[in-house]
Amino acid sequence: MTSPQQPEPSTDSERVYRSPAGMAGGAVLLALIAWIAVDAVVRGEGRTPWLALAGALLAAPVVVAFTFRPAVFASDERIRIRNPFRTITLPWGAVADVRASYSSEIFTQDGRKYQLWAIPVSLRKRKSAARRQAQAAYDDPHGQTSVHADVNDSKARVAPADQTVADLRALAERRATAPEAQGDPEVRWAFELLAPVVAGAVLLAVLLATG
Repeated sequence: MTSPQQPEPSTDSERVYRSPAGMAGGAVLLALIAWIAVDAVVRGEGRTPWLALAGALLAAPVVVAFTFRPAVFASDERIRIRNPFRTITLPWGAVADVRASYSSEIFTQDGRKYQLWAIPVSLRKRKSAARRQAQAAYDDPHGQTSVHADVNDSKARVAPADQTVADLRALAERRATAPEAQGDPEVRWAFELLAPVVAGAVLLAVLLATG
């Protein structure tokens, strides 16, 4: 799997950013949910199997939404942000800025803000990158070797999320005035995940209320 700062290749020239750690955690949680549900159905008695199935119907889509679904697709025309329950499509002309503080965020020209769930900020990695930068400055206080430094070595001194955000910001600035990168933002809700979540919650509430 590819780390957030290394976009996955795509057939239509889109750069795809995901969180491998999030996807790995999601796989573990889904396996745990499946094990609990199957065990309850096989060995449970009375209402236990139904409660387990309702809980799995509620929990599984939530896990998928927050671990497997988040992704960022960046092309020369637009950025498509797939967050847990929404997909936001922004032509580059509608983007005002891309920033990373405690989370990665994108801002539109009309003042709206959206988080980039697929590009999580790690304060630990940011501190580690800061230490590498400090060490590099100590080793070369006058910057005499910096002009010969490899680009990959320079990027290694930046936290992955910060580097990804910097790349997206540069792409937004470069494509902001392109005719094919103009248009209005579009937001679509992920009803394919919301529907089973609501169904599971209703079923669980009915089972608990009638118990």
